[in-house]
Amino acid sequence: MGRNPARGRGPQVFHAAPGLSANARSRNAACRGWTMIELMVAVFVIGVILKISVPLMETTIVNYRLGSAAAAAAAAVQQTRYLAIQSGCYYTIAFTTGSTTYQVQGQASSGTPPVCSSSFTNYPTGGTGLVSWTSGGGINLVASTTLEFGPNGIVGLPPSPSTNPLSPCTPSCTFQLSNGNATKTITVSGVGNVKVTSP
Repeated sequence: MGRNPARGRGPQVFHAAPGLSANARSRNAACRGWTMIELMVAVFVIGVILKISVPLMETTIVNYRLGSAAAAAAAAVQQTRYLAIQSGCYYTIAFTTGSTTYQVQGQASSGTPPVCSSSFTNYPTGGTGLVSWTSGGGINLVASTTLEFGPNGIVGLPPSPSTNPLSPCTPSCTFQLSNGNATKTITVSGVGNVKVTSP
């Protein structure tokens, strides 16, 4: 056998391309880094995104705190009503402007059969009766509100004078919490149904 190339195939000839090869050029382009203009544009875009997103995040957090505070206040109203029903005595819950706490007071019962005292004391007994209704700042009570709960579950405004039966919420009693931008309304019906709405 001869050493001639196979039929149809001539000797392989390789020519060196002038300059860098395509692979070398792409590697060089990938390693060259950013120009000052590209870097300034990137910083500008990031700044615009932060300027838009930070206020939105702050608003979302404050609105979340408002919703949580309203839910806590509504739950406190329901819990105080249950205390009145369970004890068979009258209870009150007071929300005061300028404060982020509510105060629960109730009539103590004693004797057999149990008799409710005519005066109200802090609940739990011996404590201040103050409980926080918000864990975050920026939430305010629009107006001071005190509700009274009868042993039959009826909810109303405290009587005046206190010897009179309470005046049931007809059809409902309301109070509001606000964060300066949004408001939540807690509505309590005369029979103790509680709901939170956004006016």
